[in-house]
Amino acid sequence: MPRLLPLLVALCAFTSAAFSAPEYPQIGPDLYDPKSDGEAQITAALATAKAEHKNVLLMFGANWCVWCHRLHRTFRTEAALATALKENYVLVLIDSNWRHGSKRNHEINLRYGNPLKEGLPVLVVIDPAGQQLTTQETGALEDGKSAHDPAKVAAFLARWGPKKP
Repeated sequence: MPRLLPLLVALCAFTSAAFSAPEYPQIGPDLYDPKSDGEAQITAALATAKAEHKNVLLMFGANWCVWCHRLHRTFRTEAALATALKENYVLVLIDSNWRHGSKRNHEINLRYGNPLKEGLPVLVVIDPAGQQLTTQETGALEDGKSAHDPAKVAAFLARWGPKKP
């Protein structure tokens, strides 16, 4: 029995560390709520979009995705983009984490034609009636270095914004 005690202690320590390890490396504040219900988020966004004559911009991503953080930062820090988003879209961050066997909001991904096949982040624009207008892989919106090109993002937002009466 005395020989087993160190082995049991080591096994308990390993098991405890494995279950308390973070799901992903922290690269800034979490953008996506892992407990969010994507269906509820979209339903609420569609109601707001209808009332405010906006489209809904779904941003599929995950908290471990550096490009998701970069695109979100571009949306926040570029004044023209922040204004375009606020005036024309209801932004919904869809947690699409698939690490550790969990495929969050997988049904939503399938409903919109599996945009995740394009990688993360990926954008889907839907109108207030819930009709999908477009899917955009965001590599095309990058500046070729380490950020998203504000002019490319602005052109995308302008192209797919709601038609104002």
